[in-house]
Amino acid sequence: MNITIRTKKIENNKESIYLDIYNPESKVRKKEYLKMSIYSAPTTSQEKKENKDTLLVVEKIRAKRLLELQNQIQGFYDQRKNLKGNFINYFKKLTEERFESNGNYGNWDSTYKHLVKFSGEHITFEQITPEWLEKLKTYFLTKAKSKSNKCLSQNSAHSYFNKVRAAINQAFNEHILVYNPLNSVKGIPSAETHREYLTLDELKRMAKEECYYPFVKNAFLFSALTGIRWSDVTTLLWKQIQFSEESGYFVRFTQQKTKGVETLPISEQAMQYLGEHQDNDSKVFVGLKYGATMNMRLQQWAMKAGISKNITFHCARHTFATLQLTFGTDIYTVSKMLGHRELKTTQVYAQIINQKKIDAANVIPDINL
Repeated sequence: MNITIRTKKIENNKESIYLDIYNPESKVRKKEYLKMSIYSAPTTSQEKKENKDTLLVVEKIRAKRLLELQNQIQGFYDQRKNLKGNFINYFKKLTEERFESNGNYGNWDSTYKHLVKFSGEHITFEQITPEWLEKLKTYFLTKAKSKSNKCLSQNSAHSYFNKVRAAINQAFNEHILVYNPLNSVKGIPSAETHREYLTLDELKRMAKEECYYPFVKNAFLFSALTGIRWSDVTTLLWKQIQFSEESGYFVRFTQQKTKGVETLPISEQAMQYLGEHQDNDSKVFVGLKYGATMNMRLQQWAMKAGISKNITFHCARHTFATLQLTFGTDIYTVSKMLGHRELKTTQVYAQIINQKKIDAANVIPDINL
């Protein structure tokens, strides 16, 4: 890149100054007029001094422009190098960064495995185009299989594609991608899901009934009375259970799913299911872990209580939200208690309450005698 200071004669014995910028690779030349001038033939010491001062300023501008253009060229080549990088390796790195987050890591890892099946172990950032993304959407919706060799559910496809979107957005923010190919690609919409929950009567029946694993019963009922997620209940430590004269008992923890720090009041009723206080660094619910056996015992416990619903541990959180709204807690407060980032996430439970009202309105027998 060459930048030369040149002048062009104008009126009043003056010459206008411009930069002659020439790129030998592209053979492109352009002029940048600086709106500055010098005397063509200075005759006084003052005119000579003005010419000297002006040319010093122009030289500084020339040096600055040269540095800017060199940086642009270097950035262009760096960008080209980035675009040749392997997106699959980049996605794998982002997945490994989430290893400590149980549920989140599993979802990212599953997405990574599907990406490898879809495009192999190497695809450059340059190949991440809107067309490629549309093909990936079709793959998730029609061809991808779950571990049980079944087609992915709508919500699984939605979740996996969102992980790819997150990776692409991060690559764009890190200036690896020149433009964001997601700008012209719609996401996969989520499907309406049925959220199983317990009525107050059903929850009372389960509280009275024995469970094969007492710690499962205690953890489930604690979640139903606090709304704390399974992932947070399993990692709950005694030091996170705190007390103050003003607020009573509360739990302060970092949500595994959102990484948000929560301070949640605990009722005396919920405290009864924690058992005796142990060492601060000990888990509150020892032996609690996800698996087929625990899920089976949880379902058996519900059946013993006369409940035929398909009960999972997450039903406890749904039960908490539904009961809070049923007994008059405003939706904004419930949203904060659940640790939701957006109110619309909580509105799903409000829809359940509305359906309960509709059902209740239709329970009166026909009075047309």
